[in-house]
Amino acid sequence: MINWIWFFMILSGVVAAAVQGRFDLVTNAALNGAKDAVAVCIGLISILVFWLGMMRIAQDAGLLEKLARLMRPVARFLFPTVPPEHPAMGYILSNMSANLFGLGNAATPMGLKAMEELQKLNPDPKTATPAMCTLLALNTSGLTLIPTTIIGIRLKYGSVEPTEIIGPTLVATFIATSMAVLLDRYYQHRTFDRSGLLKPHWK
Repeated sequence: MINWIWFFMILSGVVAAAVQGRFDLVTNAALNGAKDAVAVCIGLISILVFWLGMMRIAQDAGLLEKLARLMRPVARFLFPTVPPEHPAMGYILSNMSANLFGLGNAATPMGLKAMEELQKLNPDPKTATPAMCTLLALNTSGLTLIPTTIIGIRLKYGSVEPTEIIGPTLVATFIATSMAVLLDRYYQHRTFDRSGLLKPHWK
C-alpha cells in the first residue's frame, strides 16, 4: 500500500509540473534529493559506526549480556508463549536492546531473525502468532533511550543542541510503547487462547 501512495505522490507531482510547464522543477528536485540523500547517509555513517562500536565494546565487556538479563523478565512477560531458551528469545532481546539505543539499522536484522524463529513455533504458518504481533507492536512503537539516528541527522543539518531531542523522544516512545502493549494485550485476549491459537469464534 505504501508503494502505491508514494507512486501517486510522485506521479501527481510530475503531472502538475508538466501541466504548468515547469518540468525543470522535477529534474532539479530529483537531482537535489539524490544529492541530499547521499550526504545524509554519509553523515549518518559516523554516528552509526560510533554507536555500533560502543555496543560491540559493551558486548565484549558483558554489559549487553547483563542488559539482556535485566530485560529477560520483561521479555518473558511480553512473550509468554516463547520458550525461554529458544533462539527467538535471544533475537528478541537483541532487537529490544538495539531499539533502546535508537539503532534501527542494527535492530532490523535482529527483528527479522526473531520473526523467522517465531515462525518455526507457529502452528499455523498462514496466521501470525501472538508473539509475532507483540514483536511488531514493540518495533512500531520503538521505546528509545538514546535516539542516535535522529541525533545524527540533527548534527548533519547544524543543530545547535542535537541532543535536546532525547527527553521528548523518551516521553513520546514511552507513551507509544505503553499504548502498543496495552492494545496488543487487549486484542490478544479477544483473539487468542492461552496456547496462542485463534479462538473458535474468530476462525
